[in-house]
Amino acid sequence: MNELLQKMMSRESIKVTSPLMPRLEDFTELLRDIWQRRWITNNGEYHRLLEQALADYLKVPYVSLFTNGTLPLITALQALHITGEVITTPYSFVATTHALWWNGIKPVFVDVDPANGCLDPTKIEAAITPKTTAIMPVHVYGNPCDTKAIQEIADRHGLRVIYDAAHAFGVTVGGESILKAGDMSTLSFHATKVFSTVEGGAMIMHDETTKRHIDQLKNFGFAGETEVVAPGINSKMDELRAAFGLLNLQQVDAAIASRRCVAEAYREGLKETKGLTFWNDLSGVRHNYGYFPIFVNAAKYGMTRDELYFHLREQGIYGRRYFYPLISTFSPYRDLESARPENLPVATRMADEVICLPMHHELSEGDVQKVIDVVCRT
Repeated sequence: MNELLQKMMSRESIKVTSPLMPRLEDFTELLRDIWQRRWITNNGEYHRLLEQALADYLKVPYVSLFTNGTLPLITALQALHITGEVITTPYSFVATTHALWWNGIKPVFVDVDPANGCLDPTKIEAAITPKTTAIMPVHVYGNPCDTKAIQEIADRHGLRVIYDAAHAFGVTVGGESILKAGDMSTLSFHATKVFSTVEGGAMIMHDETTKRHIDQLKNFGFAGETEVVAPGINSKMDELRAAFGLLNLQQVDAAIASRRCVAEAYREGLKETKGLTFWNDLSGVRHNYGYFPIFVNAAKYGMTRDELYFHLREQGIYGRRYFYPLISTFSPYRDLESARPENLPVATRMADEVICLPMHHELSEGDVQKVIDVVCRT
């Protein structure tokens, strides 16, 4: 390992001038090293460095990198031999449910908890049938699911638990990573996330044997040069994105701190606005402030969520209607019994009321104040 890589492991090498964004010069230095090595993918040096650095940062036993955030979900279901039916949430990005579809698994939708947007544990057992083999909850907006209650249900019924933690990078409860919950957790490192490799993702697992099996599955099932042990897929992360991730990891704490300031400014600026509500930080939780959702009560606010959404766009402000429409309303899933709106009243209301305001660690005070002024219509 050369001097640059040794320093990367100790996080001392590249002193990022801005505390929030890697410099082009820093990335160029790593690209030059990759080019000289002539190894640009297939479990290269930077890939291995990033896996270890992430395991250290997230305080989890094992990390396996993927080329995006959807493939680890698909692969987790394969690795655990999940079949039949899986209980999941309709209030998420559609990749959550698509991962089930690609494995020939029937999604069973259960309503969410209004306190956090996550799968409501009190609704899970009523949805369990003899065909149920797993639960796939989502840490919505990085709000932690009630992992203890979900695990107790899973243990009673002999079910696996796979967490879609795409939003939950760095989130802890009582100092413990929520990525340790369940049988596996998956992450997204898409460009919109708090921690990004441009495109990318990861799976968190608890033991070395599982890590080895996942690494085989994401590389066509190869266990060596000439032996294939399972029908795997090609979903490895390349060296360029791993290098970008190593740089981003150096500034992620500063980015989260900056995002927290944005969230606090939104809360202070919007607290007196009638018809708008939002969640406050949860006690004992280290949030990552990846999103700032607000709820629009049209009768009190004088404008529907959609009207506010388009009003913001007219002012050059791009909020997001996460998650609208509900997954359960899309054509591949709407005919399922569990997809009926009357079965999902809380999720349906959230889909109609929530808009996520712009959230990024490089938003200026002026940017944030503009959003507040437009939302408050001052």
